[in-house]
Amino acid sequence: MLYKHIIKPFFFLFDPEKVHGFVSLFIKFSFKIPGVVPLVRYYAGSNGKNEGFDLLNLHFKNRVGLAAGFDKNAELIDELSSFGFGFIEVGAVTPEPQSGNPKPRLFRLPHDKALVNRMGFNNKGVDYLIGKLKKRKSDIVVGVNLGKNTHTPNSKAADDYVLLFEKLFDFADYFVINVSCPNISDLRELQDKEALEKILLEIEKINNAKPNPKPVLLKVSPDLNDNQLDEVINLVKTTGIAGVVAVNTTVSRNGLKTSKTLVNAIGKGGLSGAPLKKRALEVVRYLKEKSEKKFPVIGVGGIFTADDANEMFAAGADLIQVFTGFVYEGPFIAKKLLK
Repeated sequence: MLYKHIIKPFFFLFDPEKVHGFVSLFIKFSFKIPGVVPLVRYYAGSNGKNEGFDLLNLHFKNRVGLAAGFDKNAELIDELSSFGFGFIEVGAVTPEPQSGNPKPRLFRLPHDKALVNRMGFNNKGVDYLIGKLKKRKSDIVVGVNLGKNTHTPNSKAADDYVLLFEKLFDFADYFVINVSCPNISDLRELQDKEALEKILLEIEKINNAKPNPKPVLLKVSPDLNDNQLDEVINLVKTTGIAGVVAVNTTVSRNGLKTSKTLVNAIGKGGLSGAPLKKRALEVVRYLKEKSEKKFPVIGVGGIFTADDANEMFAAGADLIQVFTGFVYEGPFIAKKLLK
């Protein structure tokens, strides 16, 4: 109640990217105060009421995770692990640091409980991320979302993903290949079957040469049609990757309550949040049914309540992730979903 009625309305008075930066710093420094960690774990954590969950040869504390994008540079893993999440996905990370797209690039649509972002894979690069992953103390499952540098041409994209995978192999529990973000110029061209197959086969070749291969998943766009989703199912089979994360943000603006004038003024970007829920459920259900449940799917998109979570699990998701729901519902969302 405190978050929804006092803290969130105050935060929503300011630029969302600046608020995100402030909140990240506040979490980082407040957790250095004696007594804060057990207090947060008591009020926001699941208090051990949910048994762990085994998937992808990994043991998850529970089935609710924090999606990529919130902690791009793995600076808050230990702190965020106290908020009741069963796993955390960091990134997207690129080989070299990059500043991303020009600001402003993150926008709220409160009437729709949605966000629009065109961040552009802003991050501090893989070497910085590795430094942070080396220092983490929490035993929470950590996945890394991999992206290519904006200046890397698509013809050389596989080199970026391979470099990231090799550098990060010893420091992550699972990997997500991200070729579906709508905010990188021409990135989604890599969703074409041949280009994507090349990337996945190269990654899996390296992975299978390791003594203990790690799960590699593909993050897919909600804007794919059924034929393209059939190709995704076939790619999982032919390349041997572990599974799929469904879905990324959408370029669609259909059915929004926010005025068309404001939506048009915001411009390009990926939409996340409540308006994405219906399509996310459709994609998860399609992938599970058409593949005859042959591979795991992490469901993400429009999850705010326990009912939303139950719908996603009913559609076939093995695990779920939240991001926009964390912004709108506050730090107790994992506990609320797990209750």
